[in-house]
Amino acid sequence: MKKLHLIRHAKSSWQEPNLADIDRPLSQRGVRACEVMAPEIVKAGCELETVYCSPASRATSTAQHLSQAVAADTVLRVDRTLYTFDGQRLLAWCRGLDDRLENSVTEVTIIGHNPALTDFCNFISDSELDNIPTCGYVQLWLDCARWQDLSSGSATLKAFLYPKQFK
Repeated sequence: MKKLHLIRHAKSSWQEPNLADIDRPLSQRGVRACEVMAPEIVKAGCELETVYCSPASRATSTAQHLSQAVAADTVLRVDRTLYTFDGQRLLAWCRGLDDRLENSVTEVTIIGHNPALTDFCNFISDSELDNIPTCGYVQLWLDCARWQDLSSGSATLKAFLYPKQFK
């Protein structure tokens, strides 16, 4: 069984409005959300060992803060393709994962952006989430043996966690 862990980047700062979108850092609220969410994400079954991440500053910072909060030895793999807001592009990226790599790649963790994450989650799973909020976490169990077989309804939502649940 394959598992997919989706994490939306934590809340970003808008203090410098002239920064390019990709360069926006985390806000203090975002950093605090990572500290709250990291142990909950690990309890849910995401070990944060290998994380595929958008190159956006807020996404890579989210990965780093989550990892630090639980002292995980995370391997961060930044992939420009994950800087997307389109669920179908995220689906194509996941379908392109190589089943022969890293012990058959049975679990993948992605840190990315909305609306791509929410749209992708709703397309491949039995869920109808309105929104994965900032620093929100979704765990999906896949009913397919190969990544290339991901399709509508091929996953089951097993966990949906977000910071306001733990305040």
